[in-house]
Amino acid sequence: MAAFLSRLHHIALHVSNVNKIAHDLVVKFKFNLFSARLTDNSKQLAFRKGAAVFVVNERPNQSPPGINGGATCNTGRISHIQSEHQFTKTIGTGKYKNNTDSTFLYDVQPQYYVDTACNVCFEVDDMERSFNFLSKQGCDFLVPPTKVYDDKGFVTYSVVKSIVGNVNHTLIDSTKYKGRFLPGFNTVQNLANDGTLDPCPVTHFDHITYACPRLCTQQVIRWYEKHFGFQRFFIDINEDMDEGYVLNQDGMGLRLTAMEYWRCSETGMNLHFSDKKELDCKFVIAESLPEQGSNQVDTFLEQHKGPGIQHIGLYTEDIVSTAKAMAQAGVPFFSPPPAYYTEVGKQQEMEDAGHDPQVLSQHGILLDTDLRQADLSGQTTETQSKRYLLQVFTKPIFCEDTFFLELIERRGASGFGEGNIRALWRSVQAYMEAEKAATQGENTTKPQNTTLENIPPRKININ
Repeated sequence: MAAFLSRLHHIALHVSNVNKIAHDLVVKFKFNLFSARLTDNSKQLAFRKGAAVFVVNERPNQSPPGINGGATCNTGRISHIQSEHQFTKTIGTGKYKNNTDSTFLYDVQPQYYVDTACNVCFEVDDMERSFNFLSKQGCDFLVPPTKVYDDKGFVTYSVVKSIVGNVNHTLIDSTKYKGRFLPGFNTVQNLANDGTLDPCPVTHFDHITYACPRLCTQQVIRWYEKHFGFQRFFIDINEDMDEGYVLNQDGMGLRLTAMEYWRCSETGMNLHFSDKKELDCKFVIAESLPEQGSNQVDTFLEQHKGPGIQHIGLYTEDIVSTAKAMAQAGVPFFSPPPAYYTEVGKQQEMEDAGHDPQVLSQHGILLDTDLRQADLSGQTTETQSKRYLLQVFTKPIFCEDTFFLELIERRGASGFGEGNIRALWRSVQAYMEAEKAATQGENTTKPQNTTLENIPPRKININ
């Protein structure tokens, strides 16, 4: 038995200045700002692309100067709105009735040090049952079941602390609500839609990757299995049950372990893909191995001040179009080593999949054929041989080298591009090393906390 999760509702970001992230999501990543809640104590904006929803919360307190230098680099404004007065006038002030004094609705206010993605919100069909079950299991609830309502009905939500760093899970029962988003949020007119064909067909969240300290993976897996009924998803056909998918050679020291929380839920949104009809989102745990020295996972743990969400995969139905449009709008992407596109057999692999290697190279897109579909006889049918995926990573979207996004297009492949991991690793590692060289001399210290529990809150002075 476990708390039944019907679907992923949204992912929340907590940032020091919401305007810069709002600008990037709307202008660069082509998300639509569709709902907002503004009060004297909080600013919460909701952005949608297909079924992928980000809720961006502005922290009322200022964090210390960014690790990469300067007091803050979040100084941008939403390009469609010239002033905060006009911004407030356009969106309006959210009016709601509830029985909680929380600064944020559907979340908690973290006293955290850097911008962070830290809340994965799930829908549940029975809040009382979920709360009772998780409470008996000893889960730490930061917000007990709370009702929020307006003239469209009501929702009940609670917030439970996860085992991974500053990550929380808001559980929402919206079965009694008929509104567009959530009570307390006001609808915002589509500021970005000019009626043209969408060049960025992002449809949903494909996966979420946690960066965790070494030797913590099994503890995380057990926690999610016990409380939410997660199941292992094997990245590689020969993957060891306990060890996960390990890359420990040629300068790489990485362990990846994946799990999934639902399959073909009846409440999922139907999307007409060629290879599946229901949304699916997997969770991946990344930890570094000590043999190869410090790497990008360690960099995340250092600059994020502990474990957390390292990146989120956005599913797109056309990665070439999406990457091109986002790059033209100013999104920087990691580029794999040029030798990737000239590897023996790689060009043929791309051409067999119907893609021009030169076009993929221009946008830094990697392609990997999924070999998991081979039948038991060891033979691969013509249809199975065409199962592949394409992917590309953005550079970090916050000031620190922490959180970033991935674009992924699946053509029957269900894995994570095992053949691409080395190329992706090297491109990210080269960037991290260049950033480290550029900031040498700054006083940065590695956090002493190497457990999965969040660092104790620290009061931060308001500037």
